[in-house]
Amino acid sequence: MMRIFTASLATETNTFSPMFTDLTSFKSSFYAAPGEHPDTPTLCSAPLIACRELSREQDITLIEGSCSWAEPGGLVNRATYEFLRNEILQQLEAALPVDAVVLGLHGAMVAQGYDDCEGDLLSRVRALTGPDTVIAAELDPHSHLTKQRVAMADLLIAFKEFPHLDFMDRARELVQLTLATVRRQVTPCMASFDCRMIDVLPTSNEPMKSFLGRIRQLEQQPGVLSISVIHGFMAGDVPEMGTQLLVITDNQPELSQQLAAQLGMELFALRGQSMPDMLSVEQGVAELRASAHGPVVLADVWDNPGGGVAGDGTLILHEVIRQQLTGVAFGTIWDPMAVQLCFAAGEGAVIPLRFGGKSCATAGEPVDKMIEVKALRASAWQEFAGSKVPMGACAWIHFDGIDVILNSNRCQSFDPSLFRAVGIAPEQCHGLVVKSTNHFYQGFAAIAARVLYLDAKAPYPSDPKQNNYQKLTRAIWPIVEQPHLTADESKPGCA
Repeated sequence: MMRIFTASLATETNTFSPMFTDLTSFKSSFYAAPGEHPDTPTLCSAPLIACRELSREQDITLIEGSCSWAEPGGLVNRATYEFLRNEILQQLEAALPVDAVVLGLHGAMVAQGYDDCEGDLLSRVRALTGPDTVIAAELDPHSHLTKQRVAMADLLIAFKEFPHLDFMDRARELVQLTLATVRRQVTPCMASFDCRMIDVLPTSNEPMKSFLGRIRQLEQQPGVLSISVIHGFMAGDVPEMGTQLLVITDNQPELSQQLAAQLGMELFALRGQSMPDMLSVEQGVAELRASAHGPVVLADVWDNPGGGVAGDGTLILHEVIRQQLTGVAFGTIWDPMAVQLCFAAGEGAVIPLRFGGKSCATAGEPVDKMIEVKALRASAWQEFAGSKVPMGACAWIHFDGIDVILNSNRCQSFDPSLFRAVGIAPEQCHGLVVKSTNHFYQGFAAIAARVLYLDAKAPYPSDPKQNNYQKLTRAIWPIVEQPHLTADESKPGCA
């Protein structure tokens, strides 16, 4: 009987963010001890759910380890990373021997003393299992694909879509390929190509939508098992930050290398073309004012907790107040202290409240208003592609014809369910302001009259030319206009 060990350890680290990450950050976002993972997946623990599905159908003994996820933030406390890592390693050691290890990772986790947490974990897993065990991991495309990870794993597959609606599909693909590898039905051979660039690559827009379609066609060719675009994460100051192409073939190393280089050069040629049109805060709010029909969705793309910042920015809110707009709902502004004050006052209370603008100097001043506490939720959730995202304790406040959801768990805006969670009907609002780069798009586009992307230029480090990277080891675009692209001369690794 085949024995598979599965676990998850993930977060996305913005090394420029003041929102440091500790064990409480993981426990408040998501933590499941062995055997306690719920039936619904999370973004980075989907491989465990996929393993469960197949273990019910096939002759597989599944050993579940712990699963942890922290909302993106700043540098991970060293003791926290080592504790969670060692917990998984001890669980794996107790489960040995195993035929495969399937991990849910993110790929952009950085801890004190560890620029490559995922590479470190995979190396230690390999040291425990030996060379014959199949090691597989699912990655978020906003990650750093290091040589250490490629060397230590047999299979690495990233979500294809941004927004990441396909995370469960990719998990199933990963597990199916893992089983085929254990059974010697395929021999995975991985090769990567460094595109020497860093960009924002939403696949809901052109040209990435068509580029993704081309990748899906190439995956139908004989011998091609999987193709992943590693977008990179520009807020991570690590040596191997940047965009890469990863190709897995069935025992065809030359094809892996050739396809990775070909697609990587094609993607480099598309640099700078994928971001949607961006409006200033003033322009975006003026467009909202001029719109005859709603709801108009305004995306605050750079105060996105999904990129590791606080999500307590007030720049757009101040402009809405200045232009005296009404019928606008904000989801959300992170402010645990203001939430606590609202709970103390109770539903229906009218109180003076200062909220937002606490985490840094660039994201706007706090707002001072006499507000009505419209609704309180001790534990609110929003949905995303079949998963549930905790918002924590939330307060819906109202003033000057404006509605704001204050939340205690940092999280980006994924879906209109975040408004419904507190009692706001998003379809009835003239404007909806969300904090997200693109994960919001699928859910909100379905109800929106218009979708506008606003560039408030803060607080996320969104301009690579200005980010003052200290650890980046090579020239990449746009820091250098024409970096030298060459294929990796090392032979691709095969399982």
